[in-house]
Amino acid sequence: MTNPNNVSLNIHHELSFIDGHALNIPTLKILSETGDVYPGATVPNISQDTALRLYRTMRFIRMLDERMQAAQRQGRISFYMQCLGEEAAVTASAAALDDDDMIMAQYREQAALHYRGFRLDQFMNQMFSNELDLGKGRQMPIHYGSNELNYMTISSPLGTQIPQASGHAYGQKLKHIDEKTGELASEIDNVTICYFGEGAASEGDFHAGLNMAAVLKAPVIFFARNNGYAISTPADEQFAGDGIASRGVGYGIKTIRVDGADALAVFAATQAARDICVKTGEPVLIESIAYRLGAHSTSDDPSGYRSKEEEADHQLNCPIARFKKWLVAQNWLDEAQDDAEKETIREQILEAVKVAEKVEKPALESLISDVYDTPIPELSEQYEHLKAHILAHPDAYPTTAGRIK
Repeated sequence: MTNPNNVSLNIHHELSFIDGHALNIPTLKILSETGDVYPGATVPNISQDTALRLYRTMRFIRMLDERMQAAQRQGRISFYMQCLGEEAAVTASAAALDDDDMIMAQYREQAALHYRGFRLDQFMNQMFSNELDLGKGRQMPIHYGSNELNYMTISSPLGTQIPQASGHAYGQKLKHIDEKTGELASEIDNVTICYFGEGAASEGDFHAGLNMAAVLKAPVIFFARNNGYAISTPADEQFAGDGIASRGVGYGIKTIRVDGADALAVFAATQAARDICVKTGEPVLIESIAYRLGAHSTSDDPSGYRSKEEEADHQLNCPIARFKKWLVAQNWLDEAQDDAEKETIREQILEAVKVAEKVEKPALESLISDVYDTPIPELSEQYEHLKAHILAHPDAYPTTAGRIK
């Protein structure tokens, strides 16, 4: 008998329901909070160079986040979002990829971009929206993008990158399909990783994207950062099921849950997920469990929805400190040198702020320079109206009005 319904016909004759929590999903954990490897745990194949690059990226992002949070409070930039508490989840997953793999981020994955080589001055130019910004000052701060580093420009609306990642990954796979058989003719060169929070998993794009990837068998790694809160909404008010991982199983996708504060567990899971993608051309879902130690953004005050005691409890589980202890135990990290490097980085960040905020803003005419090879009459007319408006109200646009030609 054929099975057009595409279901497992496990026939039985007694009425019974499957409990909504019947699936028991384990959480991979390799490093303890003290930086020791758990008995029976397998340390992934990670070189000293990669481990140190991973640690230094986390260290840099923590210091950048602290400084730029303060810069926003000083009114020097308009907005900021920290990666506080999720550095290991983002950095270790990026470290397990090939540099030519595509990253489609949400907005808290600056560590993945820095791991790829995004420089301090490039971060600053974007946040200050100056004329050296790769995005020409058109995006909110922290909405990075880099064609050179295979990091898709961030979009503010939640979840839009998820179906896009499925489509991009499917395109990566098509290059390796045998036209006669429709099967993979060779291993896939590169994959796509798509980051999103558990809050974004409530968007319709999440379901469309996962189902598309599952049905078409696209080599995409869906990386769900479950940090406990969708802005101010706690996870238990977002969903009744067992996190996000259970949904991956529901869509027929290979799935794993990891301790997102454990850099080795995240690295191992992502390394294995990528291996599945390149060899089978199929998607994988990773759910990272970590705690968002900071506010959702500089526009948020977490004291309105969670207690100081809760925050203090999770402050003890710092992903950077945990990985550092492991590195020291391997004799891979010199603590005195680490302290000296921190001071140097702090000075470099302070200097980079001073430099970037003095760089001119993009010229107004750059607004219409990228849409058409030669601006069409309608666009030129709109630009002239905008220019006339700004010149009529120079006090409202002091920076732009002084630069109009």
